[in-house]
Amino acid sequence: MTALKTAIFTIIMPGTVTVYLPYGLLSLPSPPLPLGIFRYLGVPLILLGAAIYFRCAWDFSFAGRGTPAPIDPPKELVVKGLYRYARNPMYVGILTLLFGEALFFASLRLFAYAGLIFLSFNLFITLYEEPALRRKFGESYQQYCNRVPRWIPNL
Repeated sequence: MTALKTAIFTIIMPGTVTVYLPYGLLSLPSPPLPLGIFRYLGVPLILLGAAIYFRCAWDFSFAGRGTPAPIDPPKELVVKGLYRYARNPMYVGILTLLFGEALFFASLRLFAYAGLIFLSFNLFITLYEEPALRRKFGESYQQYCNRVPRWIPNL
């Protein structure tokens, strides 16, 4: 059941952020960035970002026994998979995908949008998500924060 709820959440939230809104922004007239052949570097970023998101969603559903949705979060603290390297790999995946789209479509507007999404994610994480996780998981979450960086993967 959590896999189904995760799939529905993915269509609604990340689908809106990475597909529907960028499509709307691309439909507005604007001059393309002169990236030439380098725009195709966006394709592997799109694929990498999607793979990161889906791996994290899988871990939330099966290891954490919950969903990425704040209204149905994991019951267990997820510290396996990509969460061993960064505390927010799901957000990193979405941002990677968005920057890949901006590159592929050579769109300054999408680069700006991706930057705004990053700021929104950072505010959500610092003002809501991390305090909520500290309350829910206590010392184990604090130890996790001490070991694993928020954004830049610790390899």
